Amino acid sequence: MVVAVASAPSLPDRLRPRPATSEEVAAVAKALAHPARVAIVRLLLDKPACVGCDIVEVIGLAQSTVSEHLRILRAAGVISGEIERPHICYCLNPDGLRPLAALLDAVFAKESAGDLSRSLCCPPSAEPDRDTCDPTGEC
Repeated sequence: MVVAVASAPSLPDRLRPRPATSEEVAAVAKALAHPARVAIVRLLLDKPACVGCDIVEVIGLAQSTVSEHLRILRAAGVISGEIERPHICYCLNPDGLRPLAALLDAVFAKESAGDLSRSLCCPPSAEPDRDTCDPTGEC
């Protein structure tokens, strides 16, 4: 599956970004699939640049654990790190998040258009009539 990445319509074809592959989308999703890594991304949203030792202090995990989470986020392109002796300064890389953002944008666009609510194989589930349920919750 290929997910289109939003681009400006005025760009010539040769300058438009290519669509993200399923593997690229999955790599970003996998990098964000841990609460500590989500916390790091949120921290970097609040502090546009942050040195590693500050991240360790805020996240509250061992330095080696935070370093591994930073390595995973960096490998996926979600963050970048620049050496500023004796520290490494980290910041978000919005371009690294675009593959996942494009997929989520496509899902929400279909939902807004009502295209996801009319599924034939997955009709909306009916809520049980709570008036006919007994006190234990059995309906």
